[in-house]
Amino acid sequence: MAEHIAGLILAGGRSSRMGGTDKTLLELGGRPLIRQVLDRLQPQVGEIVINTNADPALFADFGVEIINDTIAGYQGPLAGILAGLEWAADKPDVTHLLCVAGDTPFFPVDLARRLAAHSGASRGAVATSRGRVHPTFALWPVSLRGALATFLESGDIRRVMTFIEQAGLNVVDFPVEQRGATTVDPFFNINTPEDLAEAKRLFGGAY
Repeated sequence: MAEHIAGLILAGGRSSRMGGTDKTLLELGGRPLIRQVLDRLQPQVGEIVINTNADPALFADFGVEIINDTIAGYQGPLAGILAGLEWAADKPDVTHLLCVAGDTPFFPVDLARRLAAHSGASRGAVATSRGRVHPTFALWPVSLRGALATFLESGDIRRVMTFIEQAGLNVVDFPVEQRGATTVDPFFNINTPEDLAEAKRLFGGAY
């Protein structure tokens, strides 16, 4: 099914807790964080696109297409997902879009396969761990793009979870992993300098 799934990396945040520096371009394991995310995603999907509201030139060296939000005003992850679904709609063989966050370098290597097992033509799936839903890690049917556009245009609350509940995405739980004495959530994300230091420690331990 991988050839029918495109990948979307969400890198459109403002990185405010990193002092405004684009966190997806910070170094992890000797390479930009987004490169680590890209390398983890590529074996799971076909074509990949990066969604960012920064200067696209900053991401020009990663060898994938770059898209901006199609609605103005930094409307959050849903705006990036909509841009990804509209991009995917132009790919005749693509039926689903796998969305991942650009600040989460340890997400499961079987994310696409497991979410696809709980998805259908009109119903997607979203990842959870430790009882928490991770709305930026979801498999979206491209057919939902119209409903998402209508939702965003309605002026209603634009929380990702609100639309996930309306769209009826199935929930798929992913276990935490034990690395020595450390329990690691696969959806551990990097928001602060302290998070980056922890990610470097985990990466150095051959996570």
